[in-house]
Amino acid sequence: MVQELVIAIVAAVSAGALYTAAAAKVVKQYERGVVLRLGRLRNDVRGPGFTMVLPGIERLRKVNMQIVTMPVPAQDGITRDNVTVRVDAVIYFKVVDAASAVIQVEDYRFAVSQMAQTSLRSIIGKSDLDDLLSNREKLNQGLELMIDSPAVGWGVQIDRVEIKDVSLPETMKRSMARQAEADRERRARVINADAELQASKKLAEAAKEMSSQPAALQLRLLQTVVAVAAEKNSTLVLPFPVELLRFLERAQQPAQQQSMQQPVQQQPVQQQPVQQQVAPSQTGQPQRPAQGQRPAPAQAQRPAQAQRPAQAQPRPGPRPPQTSSGAPAPTPSPPPVPAPPNAVPARPSRPKPLARH
Repeated sequence: MVQELVIAIVAAVSAGALYTAAAAKVVKQYERGVVLRLGRLRNDVRGPGFTMVLPGIERLRKVNMQIVTMPVPAQDGITRDNVTVRVDAVIYFKVVDAASAVIQVEDYRFAVSQMAQTSLRSIIGKSDLDDLLSNREKLNQGLELMIDSPAVGWGVQIDRVEIKDVSLPETMKRSMARQAEADRERRARVINADAELQASKKLAEAAKEMSSQPAALQLRLLQTVVAVAAEKNSTLVLPFPVELLRFLERAQQPAQQQSMQQPVQQQPVQQQPVQQQVAPSQTGQPQRPAQGQRPAPAQAQRPAQAQRPAQAQPRPGPRPPQTSSGAPAPTPSPPPVPAPPNAVPARPSRPKPLARH
C-alpha cells in the first residue's frame, strides 16, 4: 500500500514538472509575446521575462521588435526620359505593434520586401536620370512614403529607405563622361580667359610704369634670367642690351656715309707688249728667227690672243728637224692649195720655242 502511494506521488510530481516545463516561457528584452488561447487573441501582450501559458490551450508567438535591415533586390526600369537603369536599395523598418504584425499579415518581412520592390519600380518610372543621380534625398522620401502607407496597418514602421546604387549602360556612361568632360573644358576655358584678362590689365599697368623708366625693362630681363637659371638644367644665352646695340648702330652710320662719299680709284691694267710675227711668204716657208734671238714664250703672247677675235686655227704640223747648231733645217714647202671662195684665210702656224741645251 505504501509503495503504491509513493509511486502515485512520484508520478504526480513528474506530471507537474512536465506541465510546468511545457507552460513556462521566457520572453527576451527585444521581443514581445502574443498569446493565442484556443485560436483567439488575448488582449494582453506578454512583456520580456518569465511567463506561463497553458499547454495545449494557449500558444505563444514571439515577435522581434528590433530594427530590421533588409536589402531590396536590384530592379530594372526605364526612367521618364527613356533611359534603362538598374537600381537597388536598402530599407530599415521595425515592428511597433506585435499583435497586428501577427494577426494582420501572414509574414510581415516578405510583405515589406515585396512592397519595397514595387515602390522602387514605380519611383524609377516617375523620375528622370538626373534625379536618380543627383536628387536622391527627394526620391528616398517619396519611396519611404509609398512603403509606409500600407505598412502602418501591419504594425510595421518604416524608419528609412536609401537608394544604394544606380547602374547605367556602358554607352550612357561614355556619353555622360563626354558631357562632363565638355563641361569641365568649358569652365577651364572661361577661367583661362578671365585669367588672361586680369593678366593683360596688370601687364598694361606694368608696361606703363616701365615706359617711364627704361632701366626697369633691363631689371625685368635680369629677373627672368635669374628665374631661368634657378633650374640649372639648360644653357643660358645672355643677350646684349638694346641700348648698346643702338649705340653701335649710330656709331657705324657716319663711317658708312664717309666711305660712300670717297670716289673709287681704279688702277690701270698693265698690258704686256705683244710681239707680232710677220706673216710667212707666199711660198709657205716659215720665217727663221735671227741668230742669238730667242722667240717670245707662249705666255707673253696670251694677252694678245685674248684681244684678237676667235678664228679657226689649223692644226700645227710636225716639228721641223734641227741641225747640229740648234737651228731648224729648211724643209721643202708643199705646193699651195687654192682656197675655196668665201673662205676665211687660215692663220699661219707659229714656230715653237727652241729647247735649251
